[in-house]
Amino acid sequence: MEKEALKLQLKQQIVKFLNLVSTKPEDIKDDEPLFGDGLGLDSIDSLELIVLLQREYGININDPKEGRKILVDINTMVDFIEKNRTK
Repeated sequence: MEKEALKLQLKQQIVKFLNLVSTKPEDIKDDEPLFGDGLGLDSIDSLELIVLLQREYGININDPKEGRKILVDINTMVDFIEKNRTK
């Protein structure tokens, strides 16, 4: 899958899985932080994102420190998915 298509797919999945009713996929910038002042996600959302990666891409993240390095922004997540996906 082309990188831009994967970014759009991931944004759509984030909006759906996290039930971000007031956010559209196109509102999420590729380099916008997912947590804090960026998209405003919290620790519960990070668990949901880890489940999303496992369910949709076959990627298991067992170390919370690894998760913090991966769940930075869309660009970081897509790079990780491209290198590690099993689905």
